[in-house]
Formats: sequence, C-alpha cells, structure tokens
Amino acid sequence: MKKQKKFTVVIERDEDGYYLASVPGLRGCHTQAKTLDTLMKRVREAIELCLTSQGIEDTQLELVGIQQICV
Repeated sequence: MKKQKKFTVVIERDEDGYYLASVPGLRGCHTQAKTLDTLMKRVREAIELCLTSQGIEDTQLELVGIQQICV
C-alpha cells in the first residue's frame, strides 16, 4: 500500500465568489472552483500533478497558524 502524504491547503474566496486553494508545501500548486466540493476534487488533482512533476521531499511544513492583518 502506498504511503499517503498530508498537505495543508489554504482556501480563500474571491470577490466573484470563486474558491481559491493553494498548497504552501508545493511551489505553484493552486486551483480554483465555484463550489467547495469541486475545489477539493481539483486540489487533489493539482497535488498529484505537482508531485509527479516536482517529485517530493520527505520534509513537511507544519501549519503554525493563519493571521489576517488590516493595512
């Protein structure tokens, strides 16, 4: 059985109502969709594509937290 890797996914919503997902642990790994269900399917596909094209290192980033700052 193939060992699964765990990735942190950051999800935001833009002004047009689209959900945007990015994976900080994989450079250039992001996608968007109109619904959360579709977004989760697409982000899995994006992760698989990034892993195939970039390879994967054993080092994993640990999510410490997310902050919002008003400027």
